[in-house]
Amino acid sequence: MSLNSWQRRMASHTVHHGGVIAYPTEAVWGLGCDPWNPSAVEQILELKQRPEHKGLILVAATIDQVRFLLDPLPESLQAQAKAHWPGPVTCLIPDVYGQVPRWVRGQHDTVAVRVSAHPVVQSLCLASGMPLVSTSCNPAGRQPARSALQVRRYFGGGIDWLVPGALGGAQQPSKILDLATGRRLR
Repeated sequence: MSLNSWQRRMASHTVHHGGVIAYPTEAVWGLGCDPWNPSAVEQILELKQRPEHKGLILVAATIDQVRFLLDPLPESLQAQAKAHWPGPVTCLIPDVYGQVPRWVRGQHDTVAVRVSAHPVVQSLCLASGMPLVSTSCNPAGRQPARSALQVRRYFGGGIDWLVPGALGGAQQPSKILDLATGRRLR
């Protein structure tokens, strides 16, 4: 299912005005916002009861949306990331020039990035014109939401816009790979 133009505009408007959206991803529902808006990111961290130092994932529609992170890297690391995208693989990318705020990176020198193949996620990122924060839609210690109803039960009015759509076919959240070490973290 892809979004109609009204749904895309509402989601983009919400993101650009500092709001938090909930949306379906490959395996679970996600919470998202403008990663460069500290109050929006803080709202997500409060909803999830998640400490800032852990960091968050950025999700993009295309490799071009995260090229600013890839360009400073050696070709070999760029090729590794591109080999997994678009798809349900999150790569830890060194933030060579510190372009992503610490409230997204947490205590890390890397940024967790995924270029999604999910049509709703792609539509949201394209409509917003940027990668978005993407973190599982659940309070800390609870199972990630797998339905819009579960999103509402977890967060009620704490979400500014709930984007309609269906989950992709994945049963587990995305794999996480450290590009620099080749280690799989999840």
